[in-house]
Amino acid sequence: MKKALALLLIATSLSAVAVAFSQSFSVQLGDNKGPRQPINFSHRIHAGKLAMNCLYCHYGAEKSAIANLPPVGTCMGCHKLAVTDRPEIQKLTGYWERGEQIPWVEVYRLPDHVKFNHKRHVLAGFNCMECHGPVDKMAVVYAYPPLKMGWCLSCHRKNLNNPNFPATMDCLACHH
Repeated sequence: MKKALALLLIATSLSAVAVAFSQSFSVQLGDNKGPRQPINFSHRIHAGKLAMNCLYCHYGAEKSAIANLPPVGTCMGCHKLAVTDRPEIQKLTGYWERGEQIPWVEVYRLPDHVKFNHKRHVLAGFNCMECHGPVDKMAVVYAYPPLKMGWCLSCHRKNLNNPNFPATMDCLACHH
């Protein structure tokens, strides 16, 4: 009985350690070049060369916890007229004409037990690239930061006394 209890305790401990260890990995996709998207969208052109504000497409970031993936109508606001002869824009127009949303592939995926609120960070004055990296230089966006708990905690520690963003070290602020 004691051996069975000891084995159960060891197995439970190892399982807990394995889960904790796996959650410390970066949530990155592919070979750090980002996921393949249904339309080859270049942030280097839009955020870089054209200097478009991130919030034009990801308008949810200042209004809700989720930044949102842009709906096809946002893209077509410009591309009804701009560079309509290009194959990727023609694909975009196809989605628009069929009344379908673009099935964008999420680049950032946090574990289910973590909650993150874009609105709080954006309204506190954080620039998108502070967390998402040099998006304006990325042809294909990839998960730039490590998204490990330590990475988040270091930013929270740095901002504990920031009057614009009173960061907290309370575990329940980020975890369910």
